[in-house]
Parts: sequence; C-alpha cells; structure tokens
Amino acid sequence: MSMPRYKLKRYIVSNAIAWTVGIIWLIPFLGVLMASVRPYNQIVNGWWHLHPFTLTLKNYVDAFNHPMFPIGVGLRNSLIIAVPGAIIPLIVASLAAYAFARYSFPVKNYLFAFIVLLMALPQQMTIVPLYFLLRDMHLLNTFRGLILVHSAWGLAWITFFMRNYFSMLPTDVEEAARIDGASDAKIFYKIVLPMALPGLISAAILQFTWVWSDFFLALVFLQDPSKYVATQRLPLLRGQYYVNWGVLTAASIMVMVVPLLVYALFQKYYISGMIGWSTEK
Repeated sequence: MSMPRYKLKRYIVSNAIAWTVGIIWLIPFLGVLMASVRPYNQIVNGWWHLHPFTLTLKNYVDAFNHPMFPIGVGLRNSLIIAVPGAIIPLIVASLAAYAFARYSFPVKNYLFAFIVLLMALPQQMTIVPLYFLLRDMHLLNTFRGLILVHSAWGLAWITFFMRNYFSMLPTDVEEAARIDGASDAKIFYKIVLPMALPGLISAAILQFTWVWSDFFLALVFLQDPSKYVATQRLPLLRGQYYVNWGVLTAASIMVMVVPLLVYALFQKYYISGMIGWSTEK
C-alpha cells in the first residue's frame, strides 16, 4: 500500500532536516578527528585540505604518554572515580525508590517532593560547605572524597528515576511471591531487580557519563596533579607557549570515546529503560 502524497512529502522533509542537522553537527567532530590522525603540518592551513593526507597514531601515543600530564593516567583516575560513583548511588537509590513506589509511610509525599527539590540545587551553592566537610573528614584531595560527593549528588535523581520505573512494573509477580512466603528483601533482589534491569542500566549509564564528564568538582577537590582526572588534564595539554593541536585533539577523542563505548555496549537496555515509563508492563 503506497503512502499518501502529503505523508510522503512530510517524511522526505523531516528526513532531509534530520540529515542536514546531523551533518552540520558532525563537521566540528570531523575537524577534531582529522587533526588527531594527521601531522600538524598537514592541518595548519585547514583540516579540510586533503593533499597530502597521512594517517598516523603518533598524536594518540604522545597524548597517552605525555611527559607531564599523560592522559592515560587521567583515564585511569576517571575510571577509579566514575565506576563506584555510578554503582554506589544506584544501589542506595534503588532501595529508596522501591520503598517510595511500593510502600506507604508517614510524610512519604513530602519526603519525595523534598528529593525532587534537591535535584534543582546548584552545585555552586554547596561547594564551600562540601569543601570544609571533606577537609574535616580527611577526605579532601582523595578519590574516596570525590566518589562520596558524586554518589550524594546522584542519589536524588536516581531515586526519582527508579521510583517512576518501579511504579510501571506489574505487582502480580510480587504478590504471588509474597503469598508463597518470600520476604520483602528476597522479592526485591530476586524478582524486582531482574525486571528493572533496563532501568538500572539506564540510570547507571547516565550517572557514569555525568561523573566521567565532571570538571568542576574534580577541580575543587583534587589538588594533587597525580590524581587529576581526564577532564582536568585536557586543558593542561595545551602548554604555556605552544599548542600541539594533534595531541590535544587525540586526548579529547580518547576521553570522549569511553562513554560512547559504554552507551554502544548497553544501547539495547538503555533505550528499553528510557522508554519504560511510557510503556505499560
């Protein structure tokens, strides 16, 4: 059955707009990519000049093993912070979210509204008291302190996210398990969490990406250059008197590719989790 003419016209126009926007968005990325895989003398007059064209990975090697601020060490430090910074709040917030979704208790609605309000709290308003708090706890300039801060910031939005996801899950299986004598803890870990796996992965990816991309908190709480994360090391690769654009762009792509790989690996679960709110289970 052929598509009506007006629908075909709308389809062609919408696709043309989408492709145009996508290509325009890719142009800056192509410039960064070309600068990272070509010698500097070939891009100094513009990366779009393709003659001569020499592919090289030297910029990536130089960025990874930079003599002062190797991006390889920054990637390792970022992983040390981002992985527990995503897992810890996910575990704690999932427990709280399930309680909000399934149980009734005094001031439940007020408490949930307070959690939602916390999502609107700017980081800049709390950075000074957080600094003194970490200093008094002897966690300043440590990975543990930054992981704790990221975990605390992630609790509010993950609780909100997972509460909505748990609310969409069917309760029939839980009620049947409860009749069979299963405890609340067993129902949560054996039944609810497996059903909520797409939502959990979606929240984990979003939190991991936010922690990985953070610059502000790391800049305030990490002063030891050996502990600098990847986002802190990027601007330092510019140098004081000379900017090696090949090294800088190669380091930028290495930092950017990690969350892209995480999304690519868990894309199926991520999409399923994000549409779970609007899909009846």
